[in-house]
Amino acid sequence: MKEFYLEVLTPSKKVYEGEILSVSLPGTEGEFQILFNHAPIISTLEIGKMKIRDSAGVESLYAMSNGVAEVLKNKVLILVRSVENVADIDVARAEKAAERARKRIGDKSDPDVDFARAQAALERAMNRIKLKSAL
Repeated sequence: MKEFYLEVLTPSKKVYEGEILSVSLPGTEGEFQILFNHAPIISTLEIGKMKIRDSAGVESLYAMSNGVAEVLKNKVLILVRSVENVADIDVARAEKAAERARKRIGDKSDPDVDFARAQAALERAMNRIKLKSAL
């Protein structure tokens, strides 16, 4: 299998950079996989699981937020708000984040609550919990 270059960036840091064999992503139209010589695309990404198979064939799983992916000439650039290796997920921390989000969503009396942001926080926390418990 031939390799191609992957770079994963968040607003605060570069999370991954290197040659890989494949990457699977949660697109807004469904999960898709990128391999060597993939057609050029730009795709929006949803909260979900990113699976990277490195040049040695080792798979790594990541919990990711929404973002975009660009594929062009065997280079993939992924820009997301946040991404975390599933092996590094702290379930207790994710459960606390989910509880905080549920409280914000449930507090209909507070006019300052951004419900869309709270819902997104809940979805991210639940994704992290789900992926970690699947290991």
